[in-house]
This record gives sequence, structure tokens and C-alpha cells, in this order.
Amino acid sequence: MTAAEDLVDALQQAWTGRRRSAFREVCALDVHWEDPFLTEPLYGPEALGDHAATLWEAFPDAHVEAAGERLGDGRFVAAPVRIVGTHLGELPGLPATGRRVTVHAVLYCELDPPRERLWRVRAFFDAYDAGIQVGVLPRRGSLGERALMMVRGFGLRRGGPEGQAGPPAPRG
Repeated sequence: MTAAEDLVDALQQAWTGRRRSAFREVCALDVHWEDPFLTEPLYGPEALGDHAATLWEAFPDAHVEAAGERLGDGRFVAAPVRIVGTHLGELPGLPATGRRVTVHAVLYCELDPPRERLWRVRAFFDAYDAGIQVGVLPRRGSLGERALMMVRGFGLRRGGPEGQAGPPAPRG
């Protein structure tokens, strides 16, 4: 196992172990963290620990597990993971729903120059699907999703079979 893989294992354990100080042990002091739930990147293990604590309150039984083979070159590693938990606590503006959520993600990590800590981490996952699972967003392909897209400015598709684009309907 490489140092990068050991660090990803430690990162998964930091998320599952619910210990803020664990991020200081695995991440560089200037770690840069991004995920779809953030409006801007986080910097530093303390900020990452605060972000994790918010999610731990909302999903007290959440855990992170490996979900496939990792790819890396010693400095970079891409790690597929599965995050599973039950939404039992509040998130900002969202009361607990009691629903179980399973999110598949890829952690794309870069090690610091001495290759001792995680320096830059991006978590890629489908936030829309997570919203569907907790019950705050409409299912894909539903009337609710089409209405949401229309409100967001994407319009409705017309002229073709359901779900296919076609020419605009004739005016007349």
C-alpha cells in the first residue's frame, strides 16, 4: 500500500470516527477541501473538522467505506467511496427527514510536496441525487423535476416524445 492510499484510509477513518482532531493528523495545515455541499472551498483542518461536525450532527450514523480500486501515482490518488447514513439531525434550513442516504463519490486527492499529508482534496458526487434521497428534490424525470427546471430557466421540451428534444411546437 502506498502513502497516498494510507492517507485516504486515514481520511475515511477521520470522517467515520467523528474526531475533529483526526483531520489535523491526515491533512496539511493549508489543506484545500471542496465538495458539492460547499459554496466555496475550505482551507485548513479546523475548517474541515467544522464542516464534518455539521454533517455528523445531521447524519450521526454515517460512515465512509471504500467502493472500488484506487488509482494513483504516489502524489495523486482517486478513491471511489460510498457514504451511507440516516438524516436524523438538522442541516441549515433543512429539518431531519429520517431517510437513509447512500452516496457514491470519488475523492481526488493530492499529497503535499513531502508526500506526508493530504494537501488538496475534491469530493465529486451527485448532490441532486442526495437531495432526492432525503426528500427535498423531485425524482429525475418527474413532473416536479420538469417544473423545477422550468423555474430555473431551462424551459420545457416540446415537440418530441417524452424526454426527447424536438422542434418547437408551431405557433399559430
